[in-house]
Amino acid sequence: MRMRRVVFNQKGGVGKSSIAVNLAAISASEGRRTLVIDLDPQGNASQYLLGAGTQPAHTAVDFFEQFLAFRLSNEGLNAFASATPFANLRVLAASPALGEIQAKLEQRYKIFKLRDALNDVAEDYDDIVIDTAPAFNFYSLSALIAAESVLIPFDCDDFSRRALYQLLDRVAEVRADHNESLRVEGIIVNQYQSNANLPQRVVGELREENLPLLDTLLPASVKMRESHEAATPLVHFAPRHKLTLAFKDLYAELSS
Repeated sequence: MRMRRVVFNQKGGVGKSSIAVNLAAISASEGRRTLVIDLDPQGNASQYLLGAGTQPAHTAVDFFEQFLAFRLSNEGLNAFASATPFANLRVLAASPALGEIQAKLEQRYKIFKLRDALNDVAEDYDDIVIDTAPAFNFYSLSALIAAESVLIPFDCDDFSRRALYQLLDRVAEVRADHNESLRVEGIIVNQYQSNANLPQRVVGELREENLPLLDTLLPASVKMRESHEAATPLVHFAPRHKLTLAFKDLYAELSS
């Protein structure tokens, strides 16, 4: 079964890039042809996979700029994706210049170009994971239009909880206006502290509201930052660590 999902939250610091990359790395480690698309100008997912300071030959900016150049024959998305050091795993890397061309893309209504490009390469990948900036903008809307499902990272604090309801409304609006097949695949509780009262209470209350919380809770761990620094996803960096095992449980839950 092929899957095309976007990891999305309008709030920063909730672990979007970490979740996107580690789920993609597990998928690739199981032999599935996997693509990460990084649409965040900060490029955290790209740096996680390629290493800080690495300059890939092409980026997502090159992909989107072709639609502003009125070329007679647009190149497919695969022409702009880069190999990573990890088998079966490619990345369409981000660039700070994504922010510079955003207004032009909006003005020319190129909002469906990512969806069309992913449809064209549908047979080339088993899993596609899209990482977005912590904002509702041209790129996140493009991702929501192109995806089949949404994963929502969630931190157990009051600010995240308030933002969650607005985010769910936003996804419902995109579904109604642009992508009727879009579904919320689940809310991922990240950096969960099992010995603290607040996270336990918030998770319990959200379950009582029948929100689509996934069963797997990702624990807080310094190991995540260490894997960022090493530019190596957890499944390769620390395969037996508790956080890695939690990600494997999450991947299995999503695949069931």
